[in-house]
Amino acid sequence: MKYQLLDTGNCRKLEQVGEYRLVRPALNAFWKPALPDSDWNEAAGIFTRDAAGGGAWEWRRKLPESWIVEWGGFRLNVKPTNFGHLGFFAEQYENWNWFREIIPQLGAGVHALNLFAYSGVGSLAMAEAGAKVTHLDAARGMNDWGRENQRLNGQVPDSIRWITDDVQKFVVRDIRRAAKYNVIALDPPTFGRGSKGQVWKIEQHLGELLENCRELIDDSRTFLIVLSCHSPGYSPLVLERMLLDVFGGGEAVSGEMTIPEAAGKILPAGNFARLLIRK
Repeated sequence: MKYQLLDTGNCRKLEQVGEYRLVRPALNAFWKPALPDSDWNEAAGIFTRDAAGGGAWEWRRKLPESWIVEWGGFRLNVKPTNFGHLGFFAEQYENWNWFREIIPQLGAGVHALNLFAYSGVGSLAMAEAGAKVTHLDAARGMNDWGRENQRLNGQVPDSIRWITDDVQKFVVRDIRRAAKYNVIALDPPTFGRGSKGQVWKIEQHLGELLENCRELIDDSRTFLIVLSCHSPGYSPLVLERMLLDVFGGGEAVSGEMTIPEAAGKILPAGNFARLLIRK
């Protein structure tokens, strides 16, 4: 069964996640819902955030620990987490489609690096498009989740290297190893901790990380960079300008990541910038 965003409003979103209907926060949905309360009241689970930034689920019926949904061309293992996440970010589907479109144009032997890679759907898209992928996340559990997703999608080649490590330290070591990539994707959090407690703050560390990623690019051939985030202040034009500043001129596009709603509207859900530099 598929994922579908049914409705949004009052800073919430109503989602059909396979056979289960869920309500989660959508903190920029300042409008009124289009569907009646009766549709929202059918939700099996509601996640509510608290003032400290955490939150909790209220379950109105017993759900399985995990189940399978289809989204963005993949079968995905859904597990509601204590942070209100489900295991995939639906708004990333346009970036997955971009990998599918562009990576085959780069020729043979494409190497891709996916940083802050979460449960691996972006890595699946890169591998499906023909790349050898280095998937990096600081949480071992997320990498295990990614392997589960890979097993659900037989069309994805076994060309993903799953690594649990701190992003900043790994990139520095890869520079020393003279590693080179043709595709780099980053989806940095506002704040986070590495595999050994290293602190990440986007306003302090993103610029340096991009400079280090520049050292990893194989600029003898066409390459592409994708940068996305959900952090306040990092608008599409900010992300695009950061990429152009570090990697130089090329075909740049930026905008809001969105999720289509059943009624034909769209929910903005983060920002992206993509840069393709042809050789």
